[in-house]
Amino acid sequence: MNATVEAEHFAVFGHPIAHSLSPRIHARFAAFTGIRLHYTAIDAPAASFATQLEDFAAAGGRGANVTLPLKQDACALSAALSDFARRAGAVNTLTRLPDGRWLGDNTDGPGFVRDLTERHALDLRGRRSLLLGAGGAARATAFALLDAGVGELIIVNRTAERADALADAIGDPEHVYTRYWDDLGAAGNFDLIVNATSAGLGAAQLALPFGLVARRTLCYDLSYGAAAFAFLAWARAAGAGPALDGLGMLVEQAAESFAIWHGSRPDTDAVYNELRAELPLRATD
Repeated sequence: MNATVEAEHFAVFGHPIAHSLSPRIHARFAAFTGIRLHYTAIDAPAASFATQLEDFAAAGGRGANVTLPLKQDACALSAALSDFARRAGAVNTLTRLPDGRWLGDNTDGPGFVRDLTERHALDLRGRRSLLLGAGGAARATAFALLDAGVGELIIVNRTAERADALADAIGDPEHVYTRYWDDLGAAGNFDLIVNATSAGLGAAQLALPFGLVARRTLCYDLSYGAAAFAFLAWARAAGAGPALDGLGMLVEQAAESFAIWHGSRPDTDAVYNELRAELPLRATD
């Protein structure tokens, strides 16, 4: 009789984290692929993240996802980085190395592009693009957009220094530059607008001019569910074309992480469709 394979331990770290769908998504992927795992959510403020990650590793943790506000902290704690994580300067996927240290990767960018180009069959090449935000998710999105061939990328952040730092890290002044938030009204319209800010997660609201939007502008919020409602409502009111939230990105980045850890990428359509039925694109759907 074969011995029962013990479930390996994985987790998602963030603060706050109670809302996370990652445990559910990875449980569904495991069921589809016949892999035994235990995946939990761990609330980790930035001040205690390093210690909590050490405790998780000591308890046998094999891999972890990382979300707000810890992606750049995870990068600093990684002993080695994938090429994409190194360029982005942010990590959302950690894998335990044989020597006990962590390998950092970033599946946010590939997940974002895969959702747009495969699920929604959209071509990103040549698009004049606006990125709102300059945090960990924004950094991955910026590099992913450039890899996908956008023609121009303008980065705007409430703290202008962070936007400048991201543009400097990219190092492509011919295609990437920044603008001041208060100067957006003079920026013209865009083919693609990505909201990578956390405004929808709290009381803060984005004040954006309708002039950013043309008839076919694609608007995408990296958040999903209620956190994306305000931005998507603005996009529709401005007359945008497709207005999408980040649920597909969430599922696709999870599948990329799952493949890193387990060697096979699960099909994502069933999980996406299940969650989409529960999390409509707007409150009135």
